[in-house]
Amino acid sequence: MTETLLKPLKAGLIGAGIQASLTPAMHMREGAAQGLAYEYELIDLTRLGAGPDDLPQLLDEAERRGLCGLNITHPCKQLVIPFLDELSDEARDLGAVNTVVLKAGRRIGHNTDWWGFAESFRRGLPDVVLTHAVQLGAGGAGVATAYAILSMGLASLTVFDREIERAEALASSMSPLFPQARIAAGTSLPSAMETADGLIHATPTGMTKYPGMPLPAELIEPRHWVAEVVYFPLETKLLAEARRRGCDTLDGGGMAVFQAVGAFRLFTGREPDAARMLAHFKALTA
Repeated sequence: MTETLLKPLKAGLIGAGIQASLTPAMHMREGAAQGLAYEYELIDLTRLGAGPDDLPQLLDEAERRGLCGLNITHPCKQLVIPFLDELSDEARDLGAVNTVVLKAGRRIGHNTDWWGFAESFRRGLPDVVLTHAVQLGAGGAGVATAYAILSMGLASLTVFDREIERAEALASSMSPLFPQARIAAGTSLPSAMETADGLIHATPTGMTKYPGMPLPAELIEPRHWVAEVVYFPLETKLLAEARRRGCDTLDGGGMAVFQAVGAFRLFTGREPDAARMLAHFKALTA
């Protein structure tokens, strides 16, 4: 093994209330499997008594300590951008960064969230119809899932959010990027579901902290496919109901794993074993 591969690597995650994150375990287990000395730490704003205003100091400190990269999560995905030197095309399009590579004194922002959802979708729902989809949620996760599904060739996307302005903003930002698609904020969820092939759920509803269903169960029909972003728990009430009705479904675990696959590749320069990372994630969430 070369000296380069033996060099210790350090990475971290900046966000608020992240103690339950499975990202460190996924990164370090894959690093160990590849023979890397790889440490991954949590930089929890809540634990530190810090806030987004402390981002410049935290980035400076990470560079001083020799970290090769940082994952970025709520509430910093947009706020970190002014402190970076460069953005990938996708991060620029999305206006959000979840991965920062620290290399040769430069900070390069990437977004692996959208790719994580797209890769999970390709593997989990490979043969579904992509004519018209309904998406619930236009926040950070919703921007990533919309970008992903439109990149995969979806012809029409109707977006709903509790704040109609957010749905309209998402539609406005995506339309120039995907001019061949029809992207609009929705006004009637029952009407949209009548013509939809599938449903993307990108809100916190269904998480342990926010139990319940994000839409009336009777709007879900057996012909719909249903893709979820929530992965705590993996089996949300939405997925359980959709499966009961005979729908093809996709849980949120794949997006969580594949965003980590993308970040691992960027941080280490090594190709991760996606199947091994998926298996480890399933063991952690069993």
